[in-house]
Amino acid sequence: MTDEKLTAIKRGFRARLDGWLERHAQVSVASIGRLYSRPLATLMVWLVIGVALALPALLQVVVRNLEAVGPGQGRAYSIDVFLKPKLGTARVQQVAERVGARDDVARVELITAEQGLAEFRVRSGFGEALDALTENPLPATLIITPAPNASTTAAVAALRKGLSQISEVDQVVADTQWLERLQALLTISRRVSEGAGILLALAVLLVVGQVVRGDIETRRAEIEVSKLLGASDGFVRRPFLYTGLWYGLGGGLLAWLLVAVAVYLASPGVAQVAALYGSDFQLLGLPLLGYCSLVATGAALGWLGSGIAATWRLRQLEPSV
Repeated sequence: MTDEKLTAIKRGFRARLDGWLERHAQVSVASIGRLYSRPLATLMVWLVIGVALALPALLQVVVRNLEAVGPGQGRAYSIDVFLKPKLGTARVQQVAERVGARDDVARVELITAEQGLAEFRVRSGFGEALDALTENPLPATLIITPAPNASTTAAVAALRKGLSQISEVDQVVADTQWLERLQALLTISRRVSEGAGILLALAVLLVVGQVVRGDIETRRAEIEVSKLLGASDGFVRRPFLYTGLWYGLGGGLLAWLLVAVAVYLASPGVAQVAALYGSDFQLLGLPLLGYCSLVATGAALGWLGSGIAATWRLRQLEPSV
């Protein structure tokens, strides 16, 4: 193949591509114009889609915050290890260093017997009675924060068993019942979120499909004339696809706004409740990728819903001569 023919092929391909992009741009802008000409109806569709997308997203926010307060994030969960009485300070320190070197331990806080007694004296109000004791009855204590890889009940049980086998350890206290309840709640929340997402995605498809079907009926005469002039179903369907795309995109952006406002309004109350429990926990919203996927999901559902409705209805419309 000569260079002239190759250049001609490239120019022809570029011309077809430019023409294809120009036609799509024209149809896209025209679709926006039609939506702009009926602002109230467009806003209502956006609201329906936005709420439908925001509900499962808010459930994802709940799941994310439940995971954040769980042991996997090193919050509000610890194992208390009580050492045997009368261990020397050096030996207690050695035990703390040995426990802290474990892969399933994130942090170890050592409370010596003297520190425990001093704290108990302040909090209990029995200072004079404690002065009568000839020796300190409290043992040294290790407060252990498990590593993220030890956040499951099985891993906690293994960690507890390993700690209890240390010769200097007298007792290991780990309340895993609440951990099991939290993990069960997380499992249920994830499944509810996924199920709600699927159902509401189907609702978005139905809403967009019905709206696009109404648009097709409104422009039925125009469509029949276009088909009489030789227009293909793909050509006739194109503006309705872009209409569904803009519906879904606008609904996704509105869902982003609804979720962000809900998190913003709830944050002060959550922070106040957390402060009552001595925590600095802050309510987490969706990450940026989550918000972007929310908008992308809305646009995809709008495009898909309009495509299904337009394809099905246009096949039934045949021009009458």
